[in-house]
Amino acid sequence: RVAITAGEVNQKYHDVTDPAVFVSFPIDQDPGVSFVAWTTTPWTLPSNLALCANPDEIYVKILDKVRDQKFILMEARLCGLYKTEDDYTILEKFAGNTLAGKTYTPLFPYMEHMKANGAFKVCLDKYVTKDAGTGMVHQAPAFGEDDYRVCLANGVFKKGQEPDICPVDPTGKFLSIVTDFDGMYVKDADKHIIKKLKEAGRMVHAGTINHSYPYCWRSDTPLIYRVIPSWFIKVTALREKLLANNDKCYWVPEFVKEKRFKNWLADCRDWSVSRNRYWGTPIPLWVSDDGEEIVCVGSIKELEDLTGEKITDLHRESIDHLTIPSKCGKGVLKRVPEVFDCWFESGSMPYAQQHY
Repeated sequence: RVAITAGEVNQKYHDVTDPAVFVSFPIDQDPGVSFVAWTTTPWTLPSNLALCANPDEIYVKILDKVRDQKFILMEARLCGLYKTEDDYTILEKFAGNTLAGKTYTPLFPYMEHMKANGAFKVCLDKYVTKDAGTGMVHQAPAFGEDDYRVCLANGVFKKGQEPDICPVDPTGKFLSIVTDFDGMYVKDADKHIIKKLKEAGRMVHAGTINHSYPYCWRSDTPLIYRVIPSWFIKVTALREKLLANNDKCYWVPEFVKEKRFKNWLADCRDWSVSRNRYWGTPIPLWVSDDGEEIVCVGSIKELEDLTGEKITDLHRESIDHLTIPSKCGKGVLKRVPEVFDCWFESGSMPYAQQHY
């Protein structure tokens, strides 16, 4: 139930056997023809909002002789679905960029209302490779970094809609919007989702794959990638100043200045500094229920003045109950539940020792 960092994800993997399924997506503009996508996480399929193709690769429309169906997939990935060329006939070839914007029938009805606003279409991005799958990548933006990036850039959803695209709670169970699997742990739902798709005629092929999967190094339980709300420091707004200051520094060895460190600064991202844990330094933000009014407390004295309470301890158990009267008529402001990333605390040390 606790979010962990990318560094922690890399600390433990197990070789596991997971489902590997090929699923069809009937094309609105080409009746009788379907896109085919492959995934090893069937539990993400109820959250599908788009497909992604590589604009520079060649795609084909084929007739599947065994199933008597027409499919579109990357030419270089025909080998992923078919054992021999005798199983299909190529009807047409075209560049991936011609698929942009084509829409399809959703797998499940849970989010089909989003289609009117730009969901359930083909997006283009070069992260799609010809190393695995079908060259048509299923996009569940709540459960993948590339999925999120591609779907946001293509207007599949908008910033602030994250709760609407994530039908899985913090314990890894489906929310009530996913009516067929409500309350079910996502990994346990795989077999039920596969069965449902078979019944709907959307399952092209179901198999398994042996691969390396990340586990929590503390609890030895499987991890899931899931979008969560977080507090960020807008580092990108400081990029030019950071680069300018780097140029003023004397580095030993000198190449670090122009290469490793400069490249890191040039590619910097906004920094997620919040962690969903109990132990740690509480983030000093008090927020109204609607999230519109935010007070960032800068010192113990300021917190005492704002709350009218004497402060002797800054740990959660001593300050979480404190409230600040709203200046905007919004009742009282309450502290956000998150604590700081320990690396933020480490970086604050030079200032903290001066009681800044």
